[in-house]
Amino acid sequence: MAVALAVTGGGGQYNGRMTWFVVLSCMMAAMGGVIFGYDIGISGGVTSMEPFLKKFFPEVYRKMKVDTKISNYCKFDSQLLTSFTSSLYIAGLVATFFASSVTKVFGRKPSILTGGAAFLAGSALGGAAFNVYMLIFGRILLGIGVGFANQSVPLYLSEMAPPRYRGAINNGFQFSIGIGALVANLINFGTENIEGGWGWRISLAMAGVPASILTLGALFLPETPSSLIQSSSDHDKAKQLLQRVRGTTDVEAELEDLIKASSISKTIKHPFKKIIQRKYRPQLVMAIAIPFFQQVTGINVIAFYATLLFRTIGIGESASLLSSVVTGVIGAGSTFISMLIVDKFGRRALFMVGGIQMLISQILIGGIMATQLGDHGTVSQGYAYLIIILICIYVAGFGWSWGPLGWLVPSEIYQLEIRSAGQSITVAVSFIFTFIVAQTFLSMLCHLKAGIFFFFGGWVIVMTAFVYYLLPETKNVPIEQMENVWKEHWFWAGIVGEEDEKIKIQGVGD
Repeated sequence: MAVALAVTGGGGQYNGRMTWFVVLSCMMAAMGGVIFGYDIGISGGVTSMEPFLKKFFPEVYRKMKVDTKISNYCKFDSQLLTSFTSSLYIAGLVATFFASSVTKVFGRKPSILTGGAAFLAGSALGGAAFNVYMLIFGRILLGIGVGFANQSVPLYLSEMAPPRYRGAINNGFQFSIGIGALVANLINFGTENIEGGWGWRISLAMAGVPASILTLGALFLPETPSSLIQSSSDHDKAKQLLQRVRGTTDVEAELEDLIKASSISKTIKHPFKKIIQRKYRPQLVMAIAIPFFQQVTGINVIAFYATLLFRTIGIGESASLLSSVVTGVIGAGSTFISMLIVDKFGRRALFMVGGIQMLISQILIGGIMATQLGDHGTVSQGYAYLIIILICIYVAGFGWSWGPLGWLVPSEIYQLEIRSAGQSITVAVSFIFTFIVAQTFLSMLCHLKAGIFFFFGGWVIVMTAFVYYLLPETKNVPIEQMENVWKEHWFWAGIVGEEDEKIKIQGVGD
């Protein structure tokens, strides 16, 4: 049975439909996003719960409750507390390079399965933790799970999706992250007032629910046609799967492109050496720049420490957690809107609109906090609500631009021979700078104070200009024909075009 959404064969497109087979497979794979989002939401929420702080981070609890001399911006400045959040990303960084080999040699499905199992073990350890070392070791296992999932799931979604709907399906990964974060915020809000102060255990252990779904679901996931062709010479099996995925028997054009890409890929023994060659320069730049810019939007300031920010401006514990729920709803909703419009309006337009929206919000938040809060004061209730509204506007801007597109664009621009390596670089850069931001933010907040928002706002200006001048539009372009967009771009054509000329000249000489 197929959904009646036809993908025509003209204009560089392949024949096929958006089938239920694709939809259900991608929904299951996207649970990898749910576990990532759940962890982001949970880690941000439990670090504001007083019983959790009292048990694992008593020095932070003392500064928050007793020390009246310390600045509002410095109450939560603790390297041990930030290590709780950031340890996951160091583990994820290391894991993604192992995941690259697993994804390429064994397929996308085993990598997804490994990620789910590691995350499940980490959630059990976190929920049962009785000291900070056990807590952080659990975070490391969670990081391994996220590293494998983030490496494989975006590739899986891009390879399964028809080109015409690839943006919507791949944006489902970020939407799943948003859903995971929203559920986590709701659970935090519900467990915060449990008598005995052990509600944080439920919050941490409940991460095992989406991890179990992902692990069990991965057992039933089909491999992608690209992965089958890459790992086997049985093209008939790949053809049958492709016909089922596309809902048509006329898949010869797409199959031919996949076989051609696989043939090139199999000649590449060292993809990480290959990707640094001049002909892949645009992809390498994007593999590094896009995840870097995604992190320096400042979103993790909100994702990890929103509740602490709300406590900083004088909002109570329960109200802070409820405010995080509201921002979670806004984030998930805006990402869903992005899914609906990304293949109509394109990637560049959403990047531009989202960048401007985030910049204006950050400038206003920084201005209000600089003029109204101070080191030892509080903002009025009216200004506190205005800051929450501005944060929601900021989250919405990220939700339909750098959030989903930061995963979509890198996953769709790589040729098959460098795809696994390119995705590993993207995930690694994302983890490196997520770790740096998570580890340094509370200290930066203490030293820069309200200026932290102007710092991230400056980066938003840079990244918006980068997209405007250097990122070509990739909507509706089949993933196996993506290299052509660089040859037609005003800047990149001079780089990849020169390389093509050299190859042609060498071929004539031979």
